[in-house]
Amino acid sequence: MAAHRTLPPSAGDSRFKMIDVGEKPPTRRRAVACGKIIVGKEAFTRIREQSLPKGDVLALAEVAGIMAAKNASNWIPLCHPLALETVRISFEFQESDSSILARCEAIATAKTGVEMEALAGVNAALLSIYDLTKGVNAALWISDIHLETKEGGKSGFWSHPKINAETQPAAQALASGNRLEGLKCAVITVSDRCSRGEAQDRSGPAIRELLKKEGAEIIGEKLVADEVAQIAEAISNFALEQEAEIILTTGGTGLSARDVTPEALCKLNGRVVPGIGELLRSEGSHKTPMAWISRSEAVQIGKALVIALPGSEKAVREGVASLLPILKHAHLMILGGGH
Repeated sequence: MAAHRTLPPSAGDSRFKMIDVGEKPPTRRRAVACGKIIVGKEAFTRIREQSLPKGDVLALAEVAGIMAAKNASNWIPLCHPLALETVRISFEFQESDSSILARCEAIATAKTGVEMEALAGVNAALLSIYDLTKGVNAALWISDIHLETKEGGKSGFWSHPKINAETQPAAQALASGNRLEGLKCAVITVSDRCSRGEAQDRSGPAIRELLKKEGAEIIGEKLVADEVAQIAEAISNFALEQEAEIILTTGGTGLSARDVTPEALCKLNGRVVPGIGELLRSEGSHKTPMAWISRSEAVQIGKALVIALPGSEKAVREGVASLLPILKHAHLMILGGGH
């Protein structure tokens, strides 16, 4: 009787899938994870005094945590390899139950989060403490390993719901460095067809949605035709009369005869900020080579930063994602702030 052999699944039937993050823009990602190990009174005192037989326990546990965070993708099968920019391991002695709290912070500018790296760092740090302490006390107990906070990407800031409510405002404030809290923003859609009612404006509302999600105050929206005078007037009104701090336009940045948004910006004699246009084209080129023929640009008019985005909703969403890490800092610089 022939032996039965189960055939492996075809590629299309794979039971595992590493998520494709190729289309996502890289953003600053940060995650903080923690956990604790209960070591008993004797080991607790000796760890603090650095008198255990194997030496300085926490110094080696710190190194172990950093190494584990850097190598998380090597032992978690579907975890993306990331170029970490910072890994910090810290410890806190807790007298109440003779425990040591370990915390790992991981930071990277990446297309996916660093939660697994932070959790890997905490686990390795705690296991290292276990290994160096078990000769003094075999009854060790590792517990409460969890993600405290994460930030970056579309989801913005997140904190574990069981974290003490008193710590959440401070954590939220720490994560809000790049958010647009309180900034007065305006949105201008440039489109002949939309202005005539022949098409629905999707890009302007998309910008509004993204800015509001980041805490910005939308002080006005305007829909104008592809006419230099109309575009310039709308920008001037928001920048100089309504005192908008960030003005985003959408549409009119291509090569057709009716694409005149850059010409309107030129007419206003603004202070050109060339790096922003370069950023939008560079990031857009990862999605489509057509980004290189976009004439997106930015200028400073008074105290307002005006940025001309392409006209499609998809390009607008990708463009705003690229801009979010720099908008608040750019505004502060315009006001005279330092780096």
